Amino acid sequence: MRLLSLFLLFVLPVLLFSQQRKKVDSTLTVSFEDYDPPSSLVVPEHIITSASIPFVDVHSHHWRLGTQDLDKLISEMDELNMKAIVNLSGRGGEALKGMMDNINKSGYQDRIICFTNINIRSIDDPDYLESTLAQLRFDKSVGARGLKIYKSQGMTHTDNAGNRIKINDPRLAPIFELAGEFNWPVLIHYADPKQFWQPHDENNERWLELKLKPNRKQENERVSWETIAGEAHDLFKKHPNTNFIAAHMAWYGNDLTRLGAFLDDNPNVNVEIGAVIAELGRQPRAANRFFEKYQDRVLFGKDAYNPGEYATYFRVLESDDEYFPYYKRYHAFWKMYGLDLPVSVLEKLYWKNAVRLIAGLEAEMWE
Repeated sequence: MRLLSLFLLFVLPVLLFSQQRKKVDSTLTVSFEDYDPPSSLVVPEHIITSASIPFVDVHSHHWRLGTQDLDKLISEMDELNMKAIVNLSGRGGEALKGMMDNINKSGYQDRIICFTNINIRSIDDPDYLESTLAQLRFDKSVGARGLKIYKSQGMTHTDNAGNRIKINDPRLAPIFELAGEFNWPVLIHYADPKQFWQPHDENNERWLELKLKPNRKQENERVSWETIAGEAHDLFKKHPNTNFIAAHMAWYGNDLTRLGAFLDDNPNVNVEIGAVIAELGRQPRAANRFFEKYQDRVLFGKDAYNPGEYATYFRVLESDDEYFPYYKRYHAFWKMYGLDLPVSVLEKLYWKNAVRLIAGLEAEMWE
């Protein structure tokens, strides 16, 4: 009888728990990559497909502007209420001239703005600086209105000896000085999200993105995030008369206090929100305070041009919606909230700050 009591008291519960656990475990067949249930939350939704105020997208890439029919692009812009778009992939030289010829022939020179690009791989060539400065002067003569620096420039490009070319290399300084003389803004993408440099484990917030996009992982032996960012920040300091636009909110979108301090310390630097709208959408109160304080320093940008994706940006910036998803779950698996920015802030974000920085964008376009 005592043995039976012990069995019922101790052994049976363990057996039953074990069986129940096996039963539960057998149902867990959905992977984290696939788990994406629709929300059961019932709240107001506002799908905004056209901005409430005409805007400028300062971060876009279009490689075929020299040959494509521009009417389709303009039609898409009109549907979005986009007054002007900045193509950061002008390439320079004859390629840029071909783009500008097509833009001017089509009569869209006030709506399609082109920045030019430079090559730094040939920095060791004896005539590198002379030829690059000559290219920039030519680019300005055909209509370039700014310079775009890609992340590979300062991150992966190397010189003839195989050494990484730092973006603040003194040999490049005359280029940024000339941009300042031209009154060109320099939009620079340096580094990537800091999590790309961190261990790919359960503590990495970008685990899903790195799982699905493994080429974005930065190996440990490569240069650190802090080094790359530090070199870019040094570049800003060395050229106080040149206006810079740090792409993707300088990768401080997840730390707006740090971003504010960065802007305070670099009065010639502005930021744009391309590809980091999800960071703003998950901290609506902090983001509102940031926009209130730094409303003169932030521009609208998106990065990859896809007309259907702008609605998420408009929804975050203009609505007071709650708990809605980003359009790429792997990029941000959290939900977002609308900032419901006031019109006075939206105007600066959407166009006034761009007009201040980019020659050729005239305030009269918005009147």
